Amino acid sequence: MARHCEICDKQALKANKVSFSNKHYTYRQQPNLQTMKAEINGSVKKIHVCTSCIKANKVKKVV
Repeated sequence: MARHCEICDKQALKANKVSFSNKHYTYRQQPNLQTMKAEINGSVKKIHVCTSCIKANKVKKVV
């Protein structure tokens, strides 16, 4: 399973770390995902959601 937000489909980015000697190293920038219980179509499921979707209230949280 790939790490992505199930609401907005935010995925990992490819980036370069650049050292002082200007060498480039490729690495992945992962999104800030949180596992939470949410109500989807009337049923409660555990989903992976990014923090920007949580702050924007795109997910209904279940206690």
